[in-house]
Amino acid sequence: MDRLDKKILYWLQRDAALSLAELAEKVGLSTTPCWRRVQQLEKAGVIERRVALVNPEKINLGVTVFVRLRTNRHDAAWLADFAKAIDSIPEIVEVFRLTGDIDYLLRILVPDISGYDRVYKRLIEKASFADVSANFSMECVKRTTALPLDYA
Repeated sequence: MDRLDKKILYWLQRDAALSLAELAEKVGLSTTPCWRRVQQLEKAGVIERRVALVNPEKINLGVTVFVRLRTNRHDAAWLADFAKAIDSIPEIVEVFRLTGDIDYLLRILVPDISGYDRVYKRLIEKASFADVSANFSMECVKRTTALPLDYA
């Protein structure tokens, strides 16, 4: 990946709705080479998809809950049940498997505490856990989808 690819990624991470002409101008290329580079980045899987970022508060999902899960089971059957459970609950927007004393960290978006309670009940009926604990976010200090490109 060279400096032009990084410039393309920089601008697309900020506004994926840029026209090809606008993107090419910002990057310093003509449209055809710019388009070829975008296609190569997509083909290589560097650009996974282009999406619209929706403001959670504007669609009544103003409460962010971080849920820490521990399980006593680490087998394929449990993992399959867990994967089905998290896929079936759209309020669960991110899931991370961790090292240390917590097995999984979930980020859940809901309208209120009772919304979280409904998600919690759906989750525990679909998979078993040794411990479930939650923290409610008071404020989002930083939110970005733009990845740093210095390591590419």
